[in-house]
Amino acid sequence: MKIEVINVTKRYADHVALNNVSLTVPEQSVYGLLGPNGAGKTTLIRILNQITGPDTGQVLIDGEPLRPQHVERIGYLPEERGLYKKMKVGEQAIYLAQLKGIGKAEATRRLKQWFEKFEIGEWWDKKVEELSKGMQQKVQFITTVIHEPDILIFDEPFSGFDPINANLLKESILELRDKGATVLLSTHNMSSVEELCDSISLINKGEKILEGKVADVKAMHRESETSPLPSMTDIFIQEVQSRNLKP
Repeated sequence: MKIEVINVTKRYADHVALNNVSLTVPEQSVYGLLGPNGAGKTTLIRILNQITGPDTGQVLIDGEPLRPQHVERIGYLPEERGLYKKMKVGEQAIYLAQLKGIGKAEATRRLKQWFEKFEIGEWWDKKVEELSKGMQQKVQFITTVIHEPDILIFDEPFSGFDPINANLLKESILELRDKGATVLLSTHNMSSVEELCDSISLINKGEKILEGKVADVKAMHRESETSPLPSMTDIFIQEVQSRNLKP
């Protein structure tokens, strides 16, 4: 599914969270949403998830205005995680899958596959409170993607993961994209942007200041034709410093 954000503005009292922002997330791609803290990224994600609405402008999904039924086709992993600590892991995962319209038998089948892939099968009958933070995040990632949504929105998905599990997560995100999902990724992890993203946007103080394919953005910031391509970290720092922003 293609996402189009068209001239979206959102205000909270005297604060302008988004100011006439437009961007396009191509179908079946990984799109990086970058920016300093407080730039407006979370506000945009909340609008896409219909947690809040824009004051002006609109969001299109495959050319159609964003509607309540689109929520069923979106998987959202927020930065602030939360599971029921006293419930058993498998029981809770099945419950969350059923909330997304999957029957118990099919939910169990899919979950068992994901648990095996993420090497957490032995924790199926353990209580959530017995899991490490990283283990809990694996469970939440799985419950986010279990209904095989067309659009996946991840807000800082690598927070708290060690390098090995972060790589496992990256591989899974790319597999989901290759199977047809459109992925919107909000992160400060520039190495993840390099490895995962097809395109990016940089937002600051509620305004989009940069957008394009990763390869094109790198070429644009290259010092000369003979100099090496800059890293996304260098580009981010350059853009931040040129506008006297806080990274």
